[in-house]
Amino acid sequence: MAKITSVSPLAPASFPDLPVIKGARFATAAAGVKYAGRTDVMLAMLDPGTCVAGAFTKSATRSANVLDCQSKIRLEDEAGAAIIVNSGNSNAFTGRAGDESVQAICAEVGRVAGLPTTRVFTSSTGVIGERLPHDRIQAKVQELYDTLDEGGLAAAARAIMTTDTFPKGSTVTVDLPDGPVKIAGIAKGSGMIAPDMATMLVYIFTDAKIAQSDLQSLVSDINEKTFNSITVDSDTSTSDTLLVVATGASGVSVPAHDAAFRDGLHHIMQDLAHQVVRDGEGATKFVEITVTGALSDADAKTHAMSIANSPLVKTAIAGEDPNWGRVVMAVGKSGAPADRDTLSISFGDVKVANKGWVDPDYREEQGAAVMKQQDISMTVDLGMGSGSSTVWTCDLTHGYISINADYRS
Repeated sequence: MAKITSVSPLAPASFPDLPVIKGARFATAAAGVKYAGRTDVMLAMLDPGTCVAGAFTKSATRSANVLDCQSKIRLEDEAGAAIIVNSGNSNAFTGRAGDESVQAICAEVGRVAGLPTTRVFTSSTGVIGERLPHDRIQAKVQELYDTLDEGGLAAAARAIMTTDTFPKGSTVTVDLPDGPVKIAGIAKGSGMIAPDMATMLVYIFTDAKIAQSDLQSLVSDINEKTFNSITVDSDTSTSDTLLVVATGASGVSVPAHDAAFRDGLHHIMQDLAHQVVRDGEGATKFVEITVTGALSDADAKTHAMSIANSPLVKTAIAGEDPNWGRVVMAVGKSGAPADRDTLSISFGDVKVANKGWVDPDYREEQGAAVMKQQDISMTVDLGMGSGSSTVWTCDLTHGYISINADYRS
């Protein structure tokens, strides 16, 4: 595994003080799945009455863990639930052995916790194509169960890291008509990030009381404008998993179509998505790309992701070069409708191109000044319709190459 020696320059100033989410308890352990001398397994135990919603990678080669979670996500049971996650090995592309590993881990968690295996959700992250030594995880399940702590969410965030340079957490309190509810989440992800729902894992917990179908609808919808609107390197993982858990322990019900709860969940999901980009392998710039004036929102997103995934655009950003011609190229190749002669581009507040030509007031030093910033915004107006989309990415530096060229050593 490539050695990460420093924290990303884009990292938040500090890790948030995550609150206790009633109905959820957490534990971590060092199972030695791949790493020596660090925690690499986390267990979350969830009280009876909990509902679970999720979103997953659309990869055709998704892992056994993802397939198992997908088969269980809509099943409801009053028995409670458990989530167990390991880092260091993705349990992907391991054939029947991968399925057997998932079954073995679920069976052991079910045995120790007294749960049906249909209520045990597993995730694995790390190297693809190597058999998961699931016996090492099984051997730690009792220890995990015996050390469960309602204040253990922050430690869980650290246990699921691989090439991440910092743990990722977010929290918000939402005031509802019947009282406040808390939402807190953790994530891991740094490379192989172009979720199509990288290796990206996200776990969000709330003490709100909400029906599984309503929660699933919210998660699926918000996911499209948060985790499905980020990219580090255009590569979609075999293991991307987002699980959102509502324990109901606060006793506060979420009214149908409640805007406040939706906004709170959106805040958490967007914050964690941005943190994943800010921890992009080798990243030095955080980039927001907004496309307006498209024929549809879908077309706008196609253009935005084409820009965000372009190696030429991303390396220009790394070199602090305001090379707007590369943005024009990325729009032209996206496959969505565009008109050269109505295209306008801005870097930050600087209008670079206007309706198919360089803006007459543009000066190169203006664009260069924007590119020297750590957080950069780009806006592309296609001038064709009312469709719009915003996505987030990072630059592409030699650090990304170094990390991934040495990933399995």
